[in-house]
Amino acid sequence: MKTVGIDVSKSTLDICYLNNQAPQFFQCQNHETDIEQLVLALKEFAPNKITLEATEGYEKPLYLALKTAQLPVVKVNPRQVRDFAKAFGILAKTDKLDAQVLAHYAQAIKPRTTDFIPPQALVELVRHQEQTTQALATLKTQAHQATDPFVITDLATQCDALKQRLSAIEAELKRRITLEAPLQAKQACLETVAGVGFKTSVVLLASLPELGHLGRGEIASLVGVAPKNRDSGAWRGKRCCWGGRSGVRRLLYMAVLSSVRHDARLKVFYERLRGVGKPAKVALVACMRKLLTILNAMVRDHLKAAA
Repeated sequence: MKTVGIDVSKSTLDICYLNNQAPQFFQCQNHETDIEQLVLALKEFAPNKITLEATEGYEKPLYLALKTAQLPVVKVNPRQVRDFAKAFGILAKTDKLDAQVLAHYAQAIKPRTTDFIPPQALVELVRHQEQTTQALATLKTQAHQATDPFVITDLATQCDALKQRLSAIEAELKRRITLEAPLQAKQACLETVAGVGFKTSVVLLASLPELGHLGRGEIASLVGVAPKNRDSGAWRGKRCCWGGRSGVRRLLYMAVLSSVRHDARLKVFYERLRGVGKPAKVALVACMRKLLTILNAMVRDHLKAAA
């Protein structure tokens, strides 16, 4: 099995070609011209799998170029790759070594390649919206704690500016969605569910392109709302949810707080769980999973919620 591991940094790409022979290492710059040359070289090598880590967006140009070239690339969780390296006693960490570990990870684990590419017209804008929202929340906290008149006035001015920026970002998101009919249709479908507003629907479109294409168990596990067992021998631990896409999970939590009051299916489901003694938080997480299942089925079948 021929695999390639690529360690991505802001300025460079470290590549490890792994075949039956000794590993081969290369390095190039992480910019458009070098990426084009790398894609050509990878096509010639014809690997079974190309593995790279998610690195806060630095991998995006390379990932899109490899996907466009229909090469078998997969983004993997950095934590899982580091655990894989530790399992083999690899404690050192360099760019070259990381590329080799990624290549070995692809051979041993065979991570599944998917065809789900987030709509690039939305991804960066949604990330910018989240960062701006976080900045506004920080300023509001500072304003609440401030006592100096000048600081209070200055923080209020900054808050007003950020609110205007958020309004502009939302307007631009709406404009971009109207330019793509499939996105517009999905958004209209999602927003028919009580509790799912514009912000939630946009985050789902940008951060969960798998919605409507996976089974309910797979999509719940992907987001991180599927309970995991913690058992050993006769001991039975408490089930808990962890991992997954935290941004999507946060928005689902906010959405379900409204849905359990206004959506009949979720309201009955929540009250039944509370009636049998489930804690409120456990019941809400179960409702998040149910809401995600409903949205997944609606997008899959191109349905809208009944009025």
